Amino acid sequence: MPFLIDGHNLIPKAGFKLADLDVEDALIEILQKFCRLRRTSIEVYFDGGIPGQPSRGNFGNVSAFFVRKGRTADEAIEKRLQVLGKTARNWAVVSSDRRVQMAAREAHARSISSEEFSNFIMEAIKEEFGNQETDPSSDPDDVAMWLKEFGEE
Repeated sequence: MPFLIDGHNLIPKAGFKLADLDVEDALIEILQKFCRLRRTSIEVYFDGGIPGQPSRGNFGNVSAFFVRKGRTADEAIEKRLQVLGKTARNWAVVSSDRRVQMAAREAHARSISSEEFSNFIMEAIKEEFGNQETDPSSDPDDVAMWLKEFGEE
């Protein structure tokens, strides 16, 4: 199931501070890892796109959208749900914002809170950590870094 994510809503739930430099990049890295582990795709929307900078970036299975001033990520997600039409039911929307959750329900998409999704990401990373003995491609240092990102030692 692909995901539409309210990026700045998820950031603090994923253990980051909105004021941190390059926090969007840090979240995108975690989302890329999640996509690899779960074989899915993600569209993440961030408020406050900077004029003169790209408004969209593709990072593997993660597409990031930087919504310019005058619009919000919430509005962009709502518009995307409208464009998806009936196929929105195949998507999950990640946000703890009630307006975004309502738009997801109205579009018959699955609505997941940012807290729940953050836990879902942590579980996926823990699963990968637990499989490191049988999966030689798992790098223990990489897994430990991700667990640390989520406050797990």
